Amino acid sequence: MDLNLLLALDALLAEGSITGAAKTLGLSASAMSRTLTRLRAVTGDPLLVRAGRDMVLTPHAEDLRTRTRAALLEVQALLSPAPAALDLAALQRTFRIRANEAFVEVFGATLIAAVAAQAPLVRLHFSGKPDRKSAYLRNGDADLEIGVVEDMGPEVRVRALFRDRYVGVVRAGHPLSEGPSVDALRYSAFPHVATPHGRDVVQALDAWMGEQGLRRSVAAVVPGFPAALAVALGANLVALLPESFMLAHRRPGAAAAGAHVFQLPMPLEAFSISLMWHPRVEADPAHRWLRELIVAESRARIAL
Repeated sequence: MDLNLLLALDALLAEGSITGAAKTLGLSASAMSRTLTRLRAVTGDPLLVRAGRDMVLTPHAEDLRTRTRAALLEVQALLSPAPAALDLAALQRTFRIRANEAFVEVFGATLIAAVAAQAPLVRLHFSGKPDRKSAYLRNGDADLEIGVVEDMGPEVRVRALFRDRYVGVVRAGHPLSEGPSVDALRYSAFPHVATPHGRDVVQALDAWMGEQGLRRSVAAVVPGFPAALAVALGANLVALLPESFMLAHRRPGAAAAGAHVFQLPMPLEAFSISLMWHPRVEADPAHRWLRELIVAESRARIAL
């Protein structure tokens, strides 16, 4: 078995071209072409086929892409020296963390400061979560994912950080910020701003209100929680936001310190925000250190 073929296959599937793969591996185009011939013989599939002036992956190659990257990373880990004692002061590494904007706004600054205090050469690279797929962890595109656990696959490791829940938010002085507690009738009487997040919660809330013969009026849909908060305060709308997200915006001097938070008329179940990673980095000392730091910093701000 020639493990160099695995490296070449990963480059070809990632680049989608002989020229791009050759550049990645530091080979000539002719050498890469000969390697593709060998890979076609080994896999029994063309892998790359001509489409006009370009090359495209075959369906089998598309299916192999994620599995190939995961296998390559596993082989590299197996054939690497055993980890030495972790020297945080000298550790130079970038950790890629997938998390939504609510987590970054609440915990980002604190977590970055805690990392810098122990490992000043470590960099955190936060990215959004346009979709919820375990492929990012499996193929090494992300070191950690933070959020609600959904169909991540049985191999993904999970550790709960804290419990959260949705609350209603309006500007101070809004009719819902005054008077008696907010019931379903009052809640449905004012226009709302919605986000793509928390679909299950929103559906449960709307179904419950429908049973009362009521319906929310959605005046606008925005991409995320920060935009929803800004629009709610500026356009006199009602927003549905995580309670943890509002912690970062109710500090004295914060832009939304005047926001009014109220309990929703329907008692919604709390949900867990969890830390997720692939088992291939389970024993990595630096990765384990960062996991423990995230758990400690999260729980220091919000009780589990």
